[in-house]
Amino acid sequence: MSKKNYTGIVYSTNPDHEYQSDNEPEADTLAPQQQQLKVWLDRRGGGKVMTAVRGFVGTEADLAELGKALKNTCGTGGTVKDGEIQIQGDHRDKILTYLTGKKYGAKKAGG
Repeated sequence: MSKKNYTGIVYSTNPDHEYQSDNEPEADTLAPQQQQLKVWLDRRGGGKVMTAVRGFVGTEADLAELGKALKNTCGTGGTVKDGEIQIQGDHRDKILTYLTGKKYGAKKAGG
């Protein structure tokens, strides 16, 4: 059952009132050749290093599936949130090799 997100309106006396939702439909997942992924190296608090993959265009389920494959390839933990894949440690080279092997458009980004 889907949960509707009604924001701001508790009650309306207008019989023609229509609730407005901020939910946008998910974009269709582009083919790997059309993706323009960027692989970043980020430093988190405490001196921890994290590899981030950004720029994925598609559904959350497909992003999570790619994130799981990257975590398995690197043999480490990570997460998928806010539209990006975060992998613990510096695994840019492994990730780039995996993505280019699967025909994704990917390159290193950042400093």
